[in-house]
Amino acid sequence: MADMSLEKVKMPEQDPETRIRNFNEVALGYTEEMAVKESHRCLNCKTRPCVAGCPVNVQIPEFIRLVSEGDFERAYEKIKETNNLPAICGRVCPQESQCEKFCVRGKKGEPVGIGRLERFVADWYMANGDMDIQPVPKNGKKVAVIGSGPAGLTCAADLAKKGYEVTIFEAFHVPGGVLMYGIPEFRLPKVLVQKEIDTVRKLGVNIMTNMVIGKVLSLEDLRNEGYEAIFIGSGAGLPNFMGIPGENLNGVYSANEFLTRVNLMKAYKYPEYDTPVSVAESVAVVGGGNVAMDAARCAKRLGAKNVYIVYRRSEAEMPARLEEVHHAKEEGIIFKLLTNPVRIVGTDDGWVRAMECVEMELGEPDASGRRKPVPKPGSEHLLDVGTVIIAIGQSPNPLIKSTTPGLETQPWGGIITEEETGATSLDGVYAGGDAVTGAATVILAMGAGKKAAAAIDGYLGRKK
Repeated sequence: MADMSLEKVKMPEQDPETRIRNFNEVALGYTEEMAVKESHRCLNCKTRPCVAGCPVNVQIPEFIRLVSEGDFERAYEKIKETNNLPAICGRVCPQESQCEKFCVRGKKGEPVGIGRLERFVADWYMANGDMDIQPVPKNGKKVAVIGSGPAGLTCAADLAKKGYEVTIFEAFHVPGGVLMYGIPEFRLPKVLVQKEIDTVRKLGVNIMTNMVIGKVLSLEDLRNEGYEAIFIGSGAGLPNFMGIPGENLNGVYSANEFLTRVNLMKAYKYPEYDTPVSVAESVAVVGGGNVAMDAARCAKRLGAKNVYIVYRRSEAEMPARLEEVHHAKEEGIIFKLLTNPVRIVGTDDGWVRAMECVEMELGEPDASGRRKPVPKPGSEHLLDVGTVIIAIGQSPNPLIKSTTPGLETQPWGGIITEEETGATSLDGVYAGGDAVTGAATVILAMGAGKKAAAAIDGYLGRKK
């Protein structure tokens, strides 16, 4: 008999006043008892609508049933059939807009905590399970994967399971892509990311770091080295700016630079790590997505007294996850909504001293489907800040495009692909994740990597 409680089992968390002084994980995870209790809320629907909402097709009712039986090892194995990075997905997937969105229990009350259960199972297995993996015998065909973010890791792992000799070429000094440089430690511990990557390595995947494709090697070079297919999962690491006066002042960061310095280069551990990052007493973060929340919450932990989220629409239009907005508010982040920067004001020696903003009101919907913000005449005002972080999106780095003749891209830089296969304009070259869509979610990138792996397998199977 299912537990018909209308609410999820609450996830234990660090107290806000404590966590703003450290970079430890905020959400502490379920105990075994909590996980089993939550699993009993699942109705095991025959229609399984939650599965349709999962980009990597995790067999959700099956793994939850195994949790309810206390068989956590088999639950992990069930998740791993389709998801190569369960500990990561359980933490950063927007379950509320995917699997949990379609959960029948959500029609009256809260949906089953699918993400919390996935996290529990993955963490339990890392602590108690046998992490030894036997690689599949090689089939003699080589595939190159560019980028070791969620798209690249998923594509590489799926191909390795089919016997392909896969090499990942990663531009940074450690693998993980956005999982390492973009998402803060308090949301996604980096030790855990590397453990997940180790499971990919154990499948036989070779990972080469400090390999900037388009600079060190071209796609043509990879072909000449015997790679019969190539997957581009190089992400979206090129920051967007607003184009307003003062963006070149000292104290202005792109969110990409700021988070990379904090996360990948461990600025929060300075001087143990030689990566200083300057944060003023008052900080403005421009944007309303998850990246903006991450940057604001990092700034708070680095010692900023006042941290503002400056967003030109209302809270209802914010693209950030509700959980991230909730955590930011708990941590004292100040939301300046319906507010848009028009100028950053500097000191005589070139540092930020304020940001000029205008108040906005919402008009008719624009191309995004959201109501278009319109400035209120005469509403100009100064926000006294010493640091500004621009978090309004990222685009794919143009390096691969500029060094690869015939690779078709969108005007804004995204690689053009067939939606169902990830095939590009070049024979044997596939792409997926943020390199195609622009900045999106981890799980959507993983879904794209999975589709591309299946397409590459089909392509190489047809190739004589």
